[in-house]
Amino acid sequence: MTFEKIQSNLESNRAQELEDIILPAIQKIVEQVRDTDAGKADIGPRFENPKELYSILKLDDPKIFDKPLQGKPNDVVAVFDSILKNSVNTWHPGFMDKLYASTNPIGLLSDILLSTLNTNSHVFTVSPALTIIERFVSRKYANLFGFTDANAGGLTFSGGSWSNITSLHMARSILFPETKLSGNSNKNFVVFTSVHSHYSVEKACILLGLGADAMVKIPVDSNGRMKVDILENKIVEAINSGKTPLYINGTAGTTVFGSYDPFEEISVVAKKYKLWFHIDGSWGGNSIFSETKRKYLKGSHLADSITSNPHKMLGVPTTCSFLLVPNERVFQQANSLAAPYLFHNTREEDENFDLADGTMGCGRRADSLKFYLGWLYYGTEGYAKRVDHAYAIGEYFAKKINKIPGFHLISDIPPPCLQICFYYNPKLKSETLKFEDIEGSDYTKTTRYIATKLHSTGKFLVDYAPNPDDALTGNNRGEFFRVVFNSPIINSDIIDNLIDDIINIGSELQ
Repeated sequence: MTFEKIQSNLESNRAQELEDIILPAIQKIVEQVRDTDAGKADIGPRFENPKELYSILKLDDPKIFDKPLQGKPNDVVAVFDSILKNSVNTWHPGFMDKLYASTNPIGLLSDILLSTLNTNSHVFTVSPALTIIERFVSRKYANLFGFTDANAGGLTFSGGSWSNITSLHMARSILFPETKLSGNSNKNFVVFTSVHSHYSVEKACILLGLGADAMVKIPVDSNGRMKVDILENKIVEAINSGKTPLYINGTAGTTVFGSYDPFEEISVVAKKYKLWFHIDGSWGGNSIFSETKRKYLKGSHLADSITSNPHKMLGVPTTCSFLLVPNERVFQQANSLAAPYLFHNTREEDENFDLADGTMGCGRRADSLKFYLGWLYYGTEGYAKRVDHAYAIGEYFAKKINKIPGFHLISDIPPPCLQICFYYNPKLKSETLKFEDIEGSDYTKTTRYIATKLHSTGKFLVDYAPNPDDALTGNNRGEFFRVVFNSPIINSDIIDNLIDDIINIGSELQ
């Protein structure tokens, strides 16, 4: 085939193609959201066997890629619609399964803009507007947490885990710069975190060559907060055994219980022994927008770095995770290498505008744009109202089930974050039975049965988890419900319906 023929096959009327496939696809989205808001759409199908989807999506056709859809807009939209219908509908108010909810119209627009630009925010020359926006919004974001220095700021990374991993890498490079050349050099680094912290801390230890054994898990109190006296004892113990304490991870909103560690107390210990103090606020960091809930983040300004994810509590499209620091120059100090073929030192007064030079990667999507447009659209007050509403609806649920026989609430009242943890078992309605009288396996069976039936109704998708304290106490209390109240369209009627459905489904087990 000649070059001219190949070229003619590849060329098309791009504007016409956009009109033919994008506009009908957008209409499909609008229809689903409209039906969802009208109560005509459910939460999405439940698949007993994941392999069912191969035939539903026609992925079992061995010649699927031999039948190009270019020039067949109706077929393209049909594929789009099939994927849409066979996915979880996170726009549904009953989606309470994970620490995120649906995005919103402005969020969808921001993703469309990023895909339209289809550029890389690694150097300023190919992403000028996106670079300036990331620097601007990172600084504004950092200011909320009390990082008020003129050089305060941050960068985005592909999820909270990578923000946390990068923070540990930076801690090692900044506190022990020789490791950039010689590696860990038999320093026997030790990392400290609570037993309720996210698994990304342990993965960071593995990835950086410290090993999982380098992580010391500190017990928590009855409120799920790190015991700082034990933290200090463990640091001293590590020093006395010839090891090198490096890093303390505090958590703002633990994954299971939503607890906030005592950051001011941790900071005192970190400074005393010269450790890097990081706050993993992937989940609870955005409580900072609320006038009444930002108290949970008291002491955040004392940290050396903070992870916070707008794609969770604020409804920004996934993924959008920031690593914020008091002085953004540490990004280059820790991560930069001489790469003149790429980074042409686009600087002014020591400011870095080639953002990837402050990371250990190269290609990076400009996720900050999604947060910027969302913040611009809703304003600080709008985000505050969203956070306050979510806390209020979670507290409403917790208070209500705490008075109903059959429920055993684990979360505090008021809850520290937006997830409510509880057991439900119809046997608890008996006045002769206490919570401890029922086997953990019975709780697990009941929890899974109810969660599965809730999903099958198409009304609710909720999560469950084993008690993280069981491994420490030797108990087996079984799995409990972990329901997240994050969506801004959840109201008291929806909550009441959820409670009624849990009770009604549970009655099937009696």
